[in-house]
Amino acid sequence: MKNSQSIISDLQNTLQRLEREADQPSQSTKARQALEADIRKTIDSLTQLLAELDPVRQPTAIFDPSNPKIVGRFISLALVAQPARPLTETEVDRFYGSGVYALYYTGDLPLYAPISRSETPIYVGQAAPAIKNASTPAQQGEKLSKRLEEHRKNIAKAVGSIEVSEFQFRALTVASGWETAAEDYLIHLFRPIWNSETKILYGLGKHGDSAETRSNKRSPWDTIHPGRKWAANPQLQNAKNLEQIINELNVHFKRYPVFNSLDDVLNSFIDELRQI
Repeated sequence: MKNSQSIISDLQNTLQRLEREADQPSQSTKARQALEADIRKTIDSLTQLLAELDPVRQPTAIFDPSNPKIVGRFISLALVAQPARPLTETEVDRFYGSGVYALYYTGDLPLYAPISRSETPIYVGQAAPAIKNASTPAQQGEKLSKRLEEHRKNIAKAVGSIEVSEFQFRALTVASGWETAAEDYLIHLFRPIWNSETKILYGLGKHGDSAETRSNKRSPWDTIHPGRKWAANPQLQNAKNLEQIINELNVHFKRYPVFNSLDDVLNSFIDELRQI
């Protein structure tokens, strides 16, 4: 059995061979990328081994308040702290501010039963400020309220499947420039099924693209919730059929937990902040 010095010597010889291989001008870009990926995995494994050999325990993470991911996490927590309000209110309740928001389903459609009346939003989004470096809500403009009103109108166009009265929302005005970090974390945490990043029932925010002017397909959202005039165009094909959408939702709800209460959400935040 080899001792540790012999193993290190083998690693050093292997590293030299890799360096020579990387210097080969005939190596394709794809081969270089594959080699780079393998080396990075090996570096991660060696780094973990070093941490295990060190008699002094390493924290699993450093709390860095300047890290956008950390800021996004706390902005998301601030959003969840806001009271949920009926989406119907956005028709008359205009307000200044840009930032992030979440839509929640409270109806009885079987397709959405796992998340109905839960703390898992069906959709999250951001609204960028009207002026890039706006310092006040008035300078940011009515971005959040207008985005929510846009969603309200689209949901209202759905025929026979969902009603605006079945939706609530939370909204949070955020300092300009931080809305993207917050949206990224909200998507990471909740995996909302209407968000395009989840790749299941995307299409709520899709606008009326014409089948005559560009290659296009009917979004899964419009397949499940028909009613928008442009999506009814017979020339459009469905991006997904009903069976595929249902199967993907079933897999999704088995893979990702539904947050049934605010305590569940808070516990998740706390778990991700622990240095263990």
